[in-house]
Amino acid sequence: MKTNKFFLLGFLMLLVAAVSAQDLISEKDLAKIYKNNDVVVVWAGAADGYKVHITGSISLPHSTLCTDQPVRNLIKSPQEMAKILGEHGISPDKTIVVYDEGSTKYAGRMYWMLKYLGAPNVKMLDGNMKAWKAGRKPITGAPGKAAATTFTAKVDATQLAKMNEVKKAVDNASYVIVDARTPEEYAGTAETELERPGHIPGAVNVNYETLSDAKGLLKSSDELTAMFESKGITKDKTVIVYCETSVRAGVIYLALKGLGYENVKVYDGAYLEWQSTAANTVV
Repeated sequence: MKTNKFFLLGFLMLLVAAVSAQDLISEKDLAKIYKNNDVVVVWAGAADGYKVHITGSISLPHSTLCTDQPVRNLIKSPQEMAKILGEHGISPDKTIVVYDEGSTKYAGRMYWMLKYLGAPNVKMLDGNMKAWKAGRKPITGAPGKAAATTFTAKVDATQLAKMNEVKKAVDNASYVIVDARTPEEYAGTAETELERPGHIPGAVNVNYETLSDAKGLLKSSDELTAMFESKGITKDKTVIVYCETSVRAGVIYLALKGLGYENVKVYDGAYLEWQSTAANTVV
């Protein structure tokens, strides 16, 4: 009987670990599949960071899918994003692996955008380029090429929060708003060009940088769970994540989804939109 209990406990622990890592892929595992025809590896960082990259990966900076109107770094329409993705050889029929230089914020942003567009199989390289280099995996300066294809967007609107919903979430016990910026940005003490520094009322601060360890790898499920729950971020609530332009929000979105949080959204307009609207309160 005890043996069965230990077996069940071990199985459940493995299951939890699998869930927390479902959309992460290690450099070792990526090295086994990155040449496959049904896999496309996407550099999501700044264009100049692609000079040395994973062999065969294509460059699609996250900003390519964004516009600066009416505020900076908003996502373009689903139709525009789908067209750009298809032109770069990215299809929802493939396994899409995103990565950046190691900050995780650009890969996280691209991960969220692809999930919003309904891509079913998106993964982030754990540790990103930093881990790939540390593992001595193939790199090159030659641009990767992928034949143009069709990206059919199946928009999942539940992944996106707009300002009206954020207003509803303030002082609403069924929601928790998460600010992914630094403590100084959250407190309004950081140097900034924002007209009204601070944060959205009721938001809790989880600096996205604290989700990764010294090697740039995402922390364990136990560590992440403890971090989130200590801030009142629990699975029974709808979680809305933002930063200044919601680039950094994607990492927290990915981590929460991996831990089994079902109702997680990114406020794409982010703090930039919130503080630019005079009627909105800033703390």
